[in-house]
Amino acid sequence: MSIAVVGQSGGPTAAINATLAGVIAGAKSSCHIQRLLGMRHGILGILEDRYTDLFEAFPNGDALDLLSATPSAVLGSCRKKLPPPDEDAALYEEIFRRFEALDVSAFFYIGGNDSMDTVRKLYHYGREQGKPTAILGVPKTIDNDLYGTDHAPGYGSAAKYVATVMLEMARDAAVYPVQAVTIVEIMGRDAGWLTAASALARLGGAGPDLIYLPEVPFSMEGFLRDVRQVLARKASVLVAVSEGIRSATGRYIGDAMQSGAVDVFGHRYLAGVGRALESAVREEIGCKVRQVELNIPQRCAAHCASGVDIAEARQIGRATVEAFDQGATGVFLGFARREGAYAVDIHAHSVDEVAGRDRKVPLEWIAPAGNDILPPLMDYIRPLIQGEAPAFYRDGLPVHAVLETPGGLR
Repeated sequence: MSIAVVGQSGGPTAAINATLAGVIAGAKSSCHIQRLLGMRHGILGILEDRYTDLFEAFPNGDALDLLSATPSAVLGSCRKKLPPPDEDAALYEEIFRRFEALDVSAFFYIGGNDSMDTVRKLYHYGREQGKPTAILGVPKTIDNDLYGTDHAPGYGSAAKYVATVMLEMARDAAVYPVQAVTIVEIMGRDAGWLTAASALARLGGAGPDLIYLPEVPFSMEGFLRDVRQVLARKASVLVAVSEGIRSATGRYIGDAMQSGAVDVFGHRYLAGVGRALESAVREEIGCKVRQVELNIPQRCAAHCASGVDIAEARQIGRATVEAFDQGATGVFLGFARREGAYAVDIHAHSVDEVAGRDRKVPLEWIAPAGNDILPPLMDYIRPLIQGEAPAFYRDGLPVHAVLETPGGLR
């Protein structure tokens, strides 16, 4: 019997706390874990000795249900990039020294591509140095671009939100009998999974007329031609566009609106493509035009969470602890979709297969003209947004689980 630690890393989602709830539930049932500590702000919690006792903070099923209904990352997150072990072996030695001081038997890290890079580096260093701590990755990302899983927890809820607001905006945009273009900028640096979800609004009878994903080179001339063609048959045009669309030369369309700054992982800060397209429509077509950037609500709209997403997030968190109980380390757990009616199995993959790889929308699921998606992609996304997740309200507003620093709920 020993201690396990768990952390949340990267961008928050509406489901990452549900995954944490699954880890907590699994740890409470584990025959190997005596205590579960939550690292505050990801890997920084280890380096700064900042933890929360999660068995005390979430003592029962009601507390875990409230946690599952809470958006963002209750433990706090970080975007710290670990250097390769051969560049800073002292950092890794310090991390594992702290593991040993606490008698940590398992390290669970909930995150996306960059977080799995951290899992991979820690696993290989620990294995090479004969360290006993098991290292396991747990998937999370609204971008849905992780290898090794049919989809990632967090994506279904973000997709449901995108589809919902696109349906609502489509209703609003159709009110006036004047020509107008509404451009909606949606998250997605290299993969268009989330922008593609905007098409689900059509199931409600209205939705985007044009959809542009980063998997296909973007042409401003082609875009303006597409808009003119839609305006020729209807007054209102609704456009969904990924923030990461690029020209055929690889240049981000929103570059002119950005500073060019990058994060610690070398990723450009993206936003501005909506404004760039708005400006082009105003100058070249001259009709009424506006741009809307969905921004942070895409990842924190727990009031619009998918019931399937939240349930699966808890399921995979618990399954990761069960994998540890069975002796797994250096793995990442992912979903595999079954044939027929929607259902998933959970399988473990080597973290080496996952880290540092992006999973893009298949080109055969994108319209040949590059301005829409095809039915197979709709069929893929649709099961992931089904059902409404439980929510808790007081005085007409949602109630959330919040950890003080460090300590219990408030």
